[in-house]
Amino acid sequence: MAACLLPYEEDGRIAREAFEDAVRRTGEAGLKCAVNMDTGYANYLTDGERADVLSWTRGALGAGKPFVAGVFVEGLEGDLPDLYRRGADEVVEAGGTPIVFQTTRFHEWPAEKIVELYQQICEPYESVLGFELGKMFAPNGMIYSEEIIRGLMGIPSLKGIKHSSLSRGEELKRLALRDEVRPDFKIYTGNDLGIDMIEYGSDYLLGLAAFCPEKFAERDRLWAEGSDEYFELNDALQYLGNLAFRDSVPAYKHSCAVFQHLLGRIPSSEPHPLCPRRPEWEVEIMNDCAKRLGYS
Repeated sequence: MAACLLPYEEDGRIAREAFEDAVRRTGEAGLKCAVNMDTGYANYLTDGERADVLSWTRGALGAGKPFVAGVFVEGLEGDLPDLYRRGADEVVEAGGTPIVFQTTRFHEWPAEKIVELYQQICEPYESVLGFELGKMFAPNGMIYSEEIIRGLMGIPSLKGIKHSSLSRGEELKRLALRDEVRPDFKIYTGNDLGIDMIEYGSDYLLGLAAFCPEKFAERDRLWAEGSDEYFELNDALQYLGNLAFRDSVPAYKHSCAVFQHLLGRIPSSEPHPLCPRRPEWEVEIMNDCAKRLGYS
């Protein structure tokens, strides 16, 4: 899966047509789109904007095409299960699969209470995904204990979890636990600094894949074929990831906008107005990454 970037015009308006093009491009490459994610500024959007993104995604993909969309409740008041189910209902009604963002409201809860919350959230739905988001991405994120992960794996409709700790060691523990407890449970790597985690048994849901989904699709094909060309392309993509996801990590979304603008795919290199920014010379290093990937 690729977590799609939400692009912006120079004047700060959402570039709707460019977003819809990105959704179609991702689907045509053979990847599943994930929208209203961290890469799509879920933590900055209004409820209305997130609803618009769902509508645009459904329209761009066409009826029946699967996608994933974030359910974000940080800063909202009210009963947490109700808030999450309200957001999940919107995603399901649009034809997507909900992925549950964390909230600071349960950071201090004991493990069993967090697992119980997920049980309440997931109960009405056929398929839901979870999300471990490291705090280097956003303050509402949290990396779970083994006790929590074991509990989450026992929820039938929770089909997998995106793991974004940027730690190979932590992710390998998740994979070992998956193999022990529930082999059909998906671990979607969110490690943009270790995109070869697919070699160890992870699937992926990467913000880095938003930069150039067709190159990730090509990499996946080469891996499936056992081609030596996989390694060269994977290394070029990892070079892009190492640069784009350097400190401050949340500014990777500006790097993505710069990269996409270089390719002529979005109307400006502007990120969301609240997003941390990269320096003016970002265009130079993103251009070098584009050249290495064969774009110029």
